[in-house]
Amino acid sequence: MIRTRVTGRRVTRTVLSVEAETVAELHARARATYYPAGAPQDGTDWVAAWRGAIERPDGQVLCTVHEGRIVAVASFRTAEGAPADTVKLFQLHVDPDHWRTGLGTALHTECVEQWRADGRRTATLDVHVDNERARDFYARRGWLPDPENPPVAGDHHLLLRYAVATASAGE
Repeated sequence: MIRTRVTGRRVTRTVLSVEAETVAELHARARATYYPAGAPQDGTDWVAAWRGAIERPDGQVLCTVHEGRIVAVASFRTAEGAPADTVKLFQLHVDPDHWRTGLGTALHTECVEQWRADGRRTATLDVHVDNERARDFYARRGWLPDPENPPVAGDHHLLLRYAVATASAGE
């Protein structure tokens, strides 16, 4: 399990429970970019949701800290009912002020390295259908539409799959 890994001026580490509010704020900024009419207000307490993800004994939440500030975050675990060698990437967000700086790629690489260390063979995720930037990001890293869960008309999310065991180094 990653606790801390330093790469240049960046540090990738496990998120602390007391940082849930900071992570929720970063998530809100990133999420707002792919909802043209504004992110839906469904009553979710995102600070509590992130704190729950951080504190889950069966999950992991990583962050990238750059110049003392959390600028990227990723949350993953085995989804309920999924095979033990499959991991689900629930969230991967980079602060929009830091897009196109390599932070997302670096954090994705850290996730893949952790999944390999944990013996995962497959990763899955849901990406919002209107989030072209994220869809392109994942496609460039080898994520493909999940053949077992093709999209259905009216779906808001596309299910993607990633072959962890066969991914090349640096993905």
